[in-house]
Amino acid sequence: MVKNRRRSDEPLHCLVTGASGYIGGRLVPELLAAGHRVRCMARSPGKLRDHPWAGDVDTVRGDVQDAESVAAALRGIDVAYYLVHSLGSGAGFEAADRRAAEIFAAQAHACGVQRIVYLGGLTPRGVPERSISPHLRSRAEVGHVFLDGPVPATVLRAAVVIGSGSASFEMLRYLTERLPVMVTPSWVHTRTQPIGVRDVLRYLVGSATMPTDVNRAFDIGGPDVLTYREMMCRYSEVAGLRRRIIVPVPMLTPRLSSHWVGLVTPVPASIARPLTESLRHEVVCDEHEIARYVPDPPGRPLPFDEALALALRRVREAQVATRWSSAALPGAPSDPLPTDPDWAGGSLYQDERQLTVEASPEALWKVIEGIGGDNGWYSFPLAWAVRGWFDRFVGGVGLRRGRRDAERLRVGDSLDFWRVEEIEPRQLLRLRAEMRLPGLAWLEMYVETGTEGRTRYRQRALFHPRGLLGHAYWWSVSPFHAVVFGGMARNITQAAAKGMSARQ
Repeated sequence: MVKNRRRSDEPLHCLVTGASGYIGGRLVPELLAAGHRVRCMARSPGKLRDHPWAGDVDTVRGDVQDAESVAAALRGIDVAYYLVHSLGSGAGFEAADRRAAEIFAAQAHACGVQRIVYLGGLTPRGVPERSISPHLRSRAEVGHVFLDGPVPATVLRAAVVIGSGSASFEMLRYLTERLPVMVTPSWVHTRTQPIGVRDVLRYLVGSATMPTDVNRAFDIGGPDVLTYREMMCRYSEVAGLRRRIIVPVPMLTPRLSSHWVGLVTPVPASIARPLTESLRHEVVCDEHEIARYVPDPPGRPLPFDEALALALRRVREAQVATRWSSAALPGAPSDPLPTDPDWAGGSLYQDERQLTVEASPEALWKVIEGIGGDNGWYSFPLAWAVRGWFDRFVGGVGLRRGRRDAERLRVGDSLDFWRVEEIEPRQLLRLRAEMRLPGLAWLEMYVETGTEGRTRYRQRALFHPRGLLGHAYWWSVSPFHAVVFGGMARNITQAAAKGMSARQ
């Protein structure tokens, strides 16, 4: 019999770290719907302001590596959700994850937090942790830090998460849709136990009201145990595609296959590699004891095919709430803005263009906010494509991330190889480059009204070089700016004028 259970209808004060990420951005509205109060901790709180739930939460600035800011965020909190990690941040991520978890556990205890809830990875049965992938090993170590700490913890361990916009779903989707005949790594024969994102969220919310004496890890998964090959075949059936031909090739190592995934899908090699490394070993749930504390309603957990169908419907209806690319690349938020008055860094190169537009400010803004993704960049498509291909080749994100929504942008959205850094509706869109560059780059697009009341479009490309290579890069590409940026300005204004004429 379960004892000391907190009343499920008693509201709690919950802290969500990683609210700008894929799971965190979906967990916040679920906690609010359950009647809880929510505080979000983010390194850049402005990234959360355009979420539909932003006005219903308290947002504070904080970094899990900074004990003081963590303590400030945890004061008055009952349940703390830890949904951050250093995946894709390069060498040293294991030490960074461990240090951050230790800081969080210590400050949670000092602030009187009643429970920590952590979403980790499902580890293979019978395989020593030293032999598993660094990604899974780090997730497991963070779980150990919390379970060994002074605050009761719930550690949920999941394998492949299936939901619109998840990295695992995007990998599966693009590999299956783009390659009717696939030469695949041997890990396509590895069994795993996927879970729908709706069930992950249900378990996360339910974990808040666990009895105070529960301090343990739980395996969470759907009802189907499948190989990756079977998942691709099932995807082709659900999506209405022709049967795929899959030919495994044993010599494709995780490193090589991550580049193969990066070439075919929007998921860059830096993210794909830890995901593919995690598929080397079988990851299947050992138990389903989470149901003692978070009971499964009829028909749940969702079968794999149903989770796929729901995710596909969300994608086709352009109703993707968050994506794997929602979280910014590590380090970027701490870098300066081009508007900082005390901006330190020497040279700041600019390419600025202004044009009068035969259209209303609203018509011009509609074109600006719809830029990128399937709509393209309004100039020299081959040049943009080549830059995207080169970025993928050197391990960057390339152009394939596209857009979360075909018409609307919000701060923090990924947009091809840019990140939306600032939006002032009908006035300014500022994008920050996330492609591999020897420096920092921004693209700004303004809607202005001239002295005679006419609409004016202003565009600025800015680049802050790092070292001699950065300066050399700017001067090597500047001869093409007239074609790329000049063409962009002309075509954006023409598209706005054409759209204006079509409505008259």
